[in-house]
Amino acid sequence: MALNLLTKTLVASFCGAALAQGDVAQELLQDDDVCNAGEACDLSLRQLRGLAIVENASNASGEEKDALGSAWGSCKSYGCPSSYHPSHHCQCNRKCENYGNCCADIASCSAPSPPAELPAGGGARIRPGQVAGHPDPSKTYPSYPGFTLALVEEFDSPLDLDNDPIWTWSDGGLYEGDVRFVKEQIKFEDGKMKITAAPNPGIATQACSHAEVGTVANKPLVSGEFRSRRNTFRYGRYEVRMKAPEVQPGNADIDGNFIATMFIFRDAKFRHWREIDIEVTGDAPNSVTTNVLRADNTEWWSPRIAASKESHVQGNARAEFHTYGFEWLPDRVTWYIDGRAVRSHYGGHPPIPDKSAKVMMNLWIFGPKANFGGKQIRNNRYPMTNEYDWFRFYKWDGETTYPCAGFSSSCLSSDDTYLDGNNPCDGQPMVGSWHGKTACAASCR
Repeated sequence: MALNLLTKTLVASFCGAALAQGDVAQELLQDDDVCNAGEACDLSLRQLRGLAIVENASNASGEEKDALGSAWGSCKSYGCPSSYHPSHHCQCNRKCENYGNCCADIASCSAPSPPAELPAGGGARIRPGQVAGHPDPSKTYPSYPGFTLALVEEFDSPLDLDNDPIWTWSDGGLYEGDVRFVKEQIKFEDGKMKITAAPNPGIATQACSHAEVGTVANKPLVSGEFRSRRNTFRYGRYEVRMKAPEVQPGNADIDGNFIATMFIFRDAKFRHWREIDIEVTGDAPNSVTTNVLRADNTEWWSPRIAASKESHVQGNARAEFHTYGFEWLPDRVTWYIDGRAVRSHYGGHPPIPDKSAKVMMNLWIFGPKANFGGKQIRNNRYPMTNEYDWFRFYKWDGETTYPCAGFSSSCLSSDDTYLDGNNPCDGQPMVGSWHGKTACAASCR
């Protein structure tokens, strides 16, 4: 009864009746939400009514229906993407399921994802020794025209981060971050690599950081950064399948502060700052930031050296795994989410990165100011874990230098190896100086 009255009132208002009618309808909506089940009940009623209003506004355009839905409590207002349509399949996140009236197919959306369709280039199984890392010989890997699969990490078994020929760990800690990176926060479990941010349980850290080539102040949290040993990656296609952390366990829709990443990076405050990022952040369940940076002899970040853009996953980046990637070529960088191109950068401001770099994956918390990664930092609950299902690198067929044979250091120049240490156990001498000083030294424990 009340629903029909509300629908008629809003449709009348929409068709040109007095605006006051809208106020009356809003009052009815609030007064009639009298069930005692709390927020979920109230929200459920609003969603149902909003959906009925939109469906009954038969003369409205698609854009006008979207506006009506947003204003009157439709599913879009409470977790579904802005492109939500009642008749379409698998659009909502888990929050919709809680209210029982949005996306009846939520169970299938939340089930383990089927294998992604192969791209137009098809795919093939790899021969032993054909691809570096730890590929699964029983899998068929996608192929992309102009690129050749060169490295795969399935994370099916633990990697020895002190002795692996390609990968290691970082002992760094961002100046603006609240975490110190330590090896212990990188785990290999259940066929995944898991990086966890948490209060330091007593892990000893040294003031000197090889990754930062300097001292790092005490941090309240520890986390992990998985990284390649050397600057031996350049033009190619980089892909990772990962699931961002829940800010609070059991609820993927609570926002907080974190930055969960896969990126390439070189030097920064030293000779050459080269960086291409994918950053899933804690400010919204579907928020992704893509960055490209380039500068020389520049110690601090500034807008003049970077170009950033916000993108979104279809669904919830914390509730399910998604595939993120970018193609880095001499004349452009293109970012992908679940195989869909979401952005291309063609140079200008800043120019396309041109030097080899390391691949890195980490999880970090900005710190009390929460200037990036989500303003709701007080919502954070620890431990907070980012999960990586796999990583793949496809070398661009036009690349003639990197990676070195076997991902070794055989082709690297002195510029490539300048101050390129990662931690005190990696066996890499810190060659070079900065501001006339040699690098600090920490001991391997």
